[in-house]
Amino acid sequence: MDQLNELIAQFASLVWGLPLVILLIGGGLYLLILSRFLPFRYLGHSLDLLRGKYDDPNAPGEINHFQALSTALSSTVGMGNIAGVAVAIAIGGPGAVFWLWISAIVGMSTKFFTNTLAVMYRGKDTEGNVQGGVMYYIVEGLGKSWKPLAVFFAVAGLVGALPVFNVNQLTQAINSILLEPQGVETGFVTNLIIGIILTIITSAVILGGLHRISRTVSKLVPAMVAVYFVAVIVILFVNFEELPGYMSMIFTDAFAAENYKGEPLFGGIVGGLMILGIRRGAFSNEAGIGTATMAHGASKTSEPVREGLVAMLGPAIDTLVVCTLTSLAILVTGVWQSSDANGVSLTAAAFKNSIPYVGDYVLLLCIAAFSISSLFSYSYYGTKCLNFLLGAKNKHYYNYFYILSILVGATTSLSMMINLIDGFFALMAIPTMISTLILAPRVMKAARIYFKKYSE
Repeated sequence: MDQLNELIAQFASLVWGLPLVILLIGGGLYLLILSRFLPFRYLGHSLDLLRGKYDDPNAPGEINHFQALSTALSSTVGMGNIAGVAVAIAIGGPGAVFWLWISAIVGMSTKFFTNTLAVMYRGKDTEGNVQGGVMYYIVEGLGKSWKPLAVFFAVAGLVGALPVFNVNQLTQAINSILLEPQGVETGFVTNLIIGIILTIITSAVILGGLHRISRTVSKLVPAMVAVYFVAVIVILFVNFEELPGYMSMIFTDAFAAENYKGEPLFGGIVGGLMILGIRRGAFSNEAGIGTATMAHGASKTSEPVREGLVAMLGPAIDTLVVCTLTSLAILVTGVWQSSDANGVSLTAAAFKNSIPYVGDYVLLLCIAAFSISSLFSYSYYGTKCLNFLLGAKNKHYYNYFYILSILVGATTSLSMMINLIDGFFALMAIPTMISTLILAPRVMKAARIYFKKYSE
């Protein structure tokens, strides 16, 4: 098992090298410059679209803008925001947060382009149903000769969509916050029991298809973000005197080695810190990875640019709001320096320190909602990938493999799970960014037409 863990860690480090960072961040900056910040100037319009002001029930697609964003956010607003951010700070200190922010700002531009394309070039599956996603816009936008790139994305997506990291961290949270303080001895048996319970809950929702998933998460996502927001505001209020110092350190430590505990990479310590922040940012908001295109590609709209504008709000909510809240809670309480905990346990320590008696239980409630909602959405992404590869009649087989993986995630180590998903996320980013950069001029042509009509 140790050898397998080391092999997966080496695989993740290999694919998350300099070429991928250039592709994700360099590509995102290119898209930002190409658009001349055009989508950012219409954030108010994005919110109007999200509220349903321009919804057309007769437009092609399966779900409305709000349900599409909720489905996408339910997979991104998850353990990446709580455990992933904690991992970044434990290794990189306050400076890692700066690179998280950079990845989010660049990611907003990337999301606009990828999700506009997801609607612009929707394809059809073997049953004639309209489908959206990276694999479809590669084939429909670039032509059949590019299908191997689409197949590469879909194959990587089968593993990248597995829920093992979320399940692993939820299991760890239940053990450390709920069971161990009550004197319950935790281990393989308790982990397996938690895994079985999660399997039953997930099966009840995902076997009902996209409509049941979207209805469930559109209620769960706003509520869980609100509860988490209030809890962190309480923590910041209790530790208010620490806040200005750490806000300053986020910027100064982004280019310093003082609190960095990872391996130096290109450019030395700063390069390692940059990779760490961007990697955790991509894990959190999935900008450039391509998973969200499968949810937004199912949106009821005949205007591709509208879906791009709605999708662009994802990294803002996910990383600029939720990840920042987690970061500040961990920093101002000082647990990132005083605790050996990592992942979700580090965030739990921050909540327990500032909100006595109930803080860690509030976090456990949020973690449960974050993780379980993520389980619903990722199953949909995996079935879409299998649908593309083997046809619509075989897509349901993915759910059985997916449900089995919940038990694996509950009973294996954090490092193995996070490296496995990291590695396959990186592989998914390659076809996503290459195809998006090639098709970007077509998005801008459609955007100029749309914004001109909107202005008039």
